[in-house]
Amino acid sequence: MEGFMAKSLPYDYSASVECLAEPLEPHYGGGVIVNPDFNSGLQGWSSFGYGRVAEGASVATGNRYAAAVNRTRPYHSVSQKVYLQNDTHYTLSAWFQVSDGSAAAVRAVVKTSDDFVHVGGVVAKPGCWSMLKGGLTSGKAGRAELYFESNATVDIWVDSVSLKPFSKEEWAAHRTESTRATRRKTVKLQATDSAGNPLQGAEVSVENVRTSFPLGAAMSGEILHNAAYQQWFTSRFTVTTFENEMKWYSTEPAPGREDYTVADAMLALAKQHGIGVRGHNVFWDDPKQQPRWVQSLPYTELLAAASRRIRSFVSRYAGQLIAWDVVNENLHFSFFERQFGWDASTAFYAAARLLDAGSSLMFMNDFNTLEQPGDMAAVPGRYVDRLKQIIASYPENGAGMAIGLEGHFTTPNIPYMRAALDSMSTVGIPVWLTEVDVAGGPMQAQHLEEVLREAYAHPAVQGVILWSAWHAQGCYVMCLTDNNFKNLPQGDVVDRLLAEWRTAAQTGTTDAQGYFQAEVAHGEYKVTVSHPSLNTSLSQSVTVELGSGNHFFIQA
Repeated sequence: MEGFMAKSLPYDYSASVECLAEPLEPHYGGGVIVNPDFNSGLQGWSSFGYGRVAEGASVATGNRYAAAVNRTRPYHSVSQKVYLQNDTHYTLSAWFQVSDGSAAAVRAVVKTSDDFVHVGGVVAKPGCWSMLKGGLTSGKAGRAELYFESNATVDIWVDSVSLKPFSKEEWAAHRTESTRATRRKTVKLQATDSAGNPLQGAEVSVENVRTSFPLGAAMSGEILHNAAYQQWFTSRFTVTTFENEMKWYSTEPAPGREDYTVADAMLALAKQHGIGVRGHNVFWDDPKQQPRWVQSLPYTELLAAASRRIRSFVSRYAGQLIAWDVVNENLHFSFFERQFGWDASTAFYAAARLLDAGSSLMFMNDFNTLEQPGDMAAVPGRYVDRLKQIIASYPENGAGMAIGLEGHFTTPNIPYMRAALDSMSTVGIPVWLTEVDVAGGPMQAQHLEEVLREAYAHPAVQGVILWSAWHAQGCYVMCLTDNNFKNLPQGDVVDRLLAEWRTAAQTGTTDAQGYFQAEVAHGEYKVTVSHPSLNTSLSQSVTVELGSGNHFFIQA
């Protein structure tokens, strides 16, 4: 397992998406930041872009902070010069408040000798402190400057700033430690006879039947007529999303002419192989992604069409899917809000839950929360605020809601990805990466492996879908195989990780108390026990989960 030899300072997974009366202490004592809590005034800090910086203090507590005041340019800010090490991951955190007025988007930026690198963003509010958590990877050693920017001209208050370096070996060690704590467990299997007496010297075998962590890939309709595609796909994956076949423009290409033939056949294939299916998607808030006949409908006709769509689609597959992407990408787009009002998405979520009242998760699905720290529409704070709006009118106070983070990466910013997951984890509902791909190029496979390892190791992540549906003419961004279903380097990465994350068969003998101990990944196992005192070997199914115990009895 990667990183097992490295020793380092533990990574701090804590984050906050709440607005607090006072900021918390800086992570890692500030790391390389001098005077991170401003208890020594502005020592170590400067103004950036000829802005004006002043000292501030809380009237209630005396807590000290820096204030960028009288700002007339986005980059007017407090800043600190730092020295970045070569090939090193940095995790950043800081707390912000604006002086008055409405909330303002604030970005953290690192200015290097040849670039301006966005490393995180937050929605800062008046009257309370909001945490920004982000990060970057330094590609070369050199001087740099950390500063903060906002298009709003309000005063920006800054406190509890931290910039902590970790070598890539240390970062990998964090992943290994978290993986063992989050995805694996040491179990004690005790073999006994029918009277409950321990069986010493019994032969025990532990065979993995199914691994708990859902890793899947998107599926295209071409799988229905391609046996090689079917064999390759079904031998690997336990979950899937249909790339386009459940979308509105696929199932109702003309008004009232519904056709679920392809989606039905794909669902039947998935069920045949025990593959869970995500419903993608009920609606898509992007105006360009509506069926052509929908785009120009007047209000009353659009309302009737949308009502027919959600009733038809969700009712048809209720109880058969593991999840629904109810309104896709409604951080970046607002087609239905512009037509029906600000609470349109909220109403759709509530309706979907009423139509499928089972255990399917209802996802808010969007892009760039993990991928692009400079996209202020999708930073964790924006995502959580939108999620709270939906939950406010949702049945059972948000029960069954889930966070969908698409994961369309160019060059992954791994420290930022981890920081964003830290922030999203504080909501306390399931988090999935739902559409993972990585831009092409010589580093594509390596970047994919980095993303998948980071996701698997993070305690908040409960599943991953790769956006790699096969087409004869080529995939959307990332293919796993060629057209003969021979693995490309990206497919080799997936197979290697599937094997690593699955527990290989283990055998051994029990001790004097009848115990056999093994470290296994969470999942379902077939345990077989043989002993001279038994007429035949006995087998038992054992399920190992994060919250379950670690002591299992195998009794004749």
